[in-house]
Amino acid sequence: MEGYKREFIEFLENASVLKFGDFTAKSGRKIPYFINAGDIKTGDQISKLGEFYAKAYFEKIGNKKTVLYGPAYKGIPIAVSVACALSKDGLDVPFFFNRKEEKDHGEGGVFVGYKPQGEDIVIVEDVITAGTAIRESMEILSSVKDSKVSAVFVMVDRKEKGKTEKSAMAEVGEEFGFPVYSVVDVYDIIEYLEEDPKNAENVERIKNYLAINGAKE
Repeated sequence: MEGYKREFIEFLENASVLKFGDFTAKSGRKIPYFINAGDIKTGDQISKLGEFYAKAYFEKIGNKKTVLYGPAYKGIPIAVSVACALSKDGLDVPFFFNRKEEKDHGEGGVFVGYKPQGEDIVIVEDVITAGTAIRESMEILSSVKDSKVSAVFVMVDRKEKGKTEKSAMAEVGEEFGFPVYSVVDVYDIIEYLEEDPKNAENVERIKNYLAINGAKE
C-alpha cells in the first residue's frame, strides 16, 4: 500500500472519522464501519483532510483550475479545506456550497460563494454508499447554467453495489458521464487493519458485508 494511503487511514481512525460497529447508511443498509466527516472537529484535522484531497486532486486532475462544490452540510468544510490546500500548492480555485433551504431575502438563492460561469465543477463529498447524495447534488446543480460537473472526489470508495451489481461510484460515473475518485478504498482499509491481529473481528465483519453488498466488477 502506498505510504500516503496508510497515513490517510491512520488519520481517519485517529480523528474518529473512521469507526467500526453497527451503523445505518443513508441508503438504509446496515454497515459494519462508518465514515463521517462530521467528526472532524479541529483546525488541524480539517487542514490535514484538505491536504489529502488536494493530493488526490493533483494526481487525478493535475493543475487544471475548476470550481469546488461542497454539498451542505459535511461537504462545506471539505470544499473550504481543499481550496486552501490547493492554494498553498499554487492552485487558487473558487468554491461554493448550497443552503438546505433557499433564501428569499438579501442576496437570495440556494448557493453561497462563487457563482460558476461556464467552468468545470468538482464535487467534494465524504463518501458514496449507494450514490443517493451525489444524485441529490446533481439535481441541485442542474440550476447552474453553462457549467458542468467534471469529477467527484470522496474520502473512501466503499466498493459497494448500487442499483445494479456495479459499484455505486461506477454507476454514478456512467449515469452522469464523469469520473468519481477516492483517496482510498475499503480494500485499502482491510489491508491496513490486517496488519494488526487485534482487528481480526472488524476485518471479518467487513469482508462478510462485502460478500453480500460488494460490487461485482
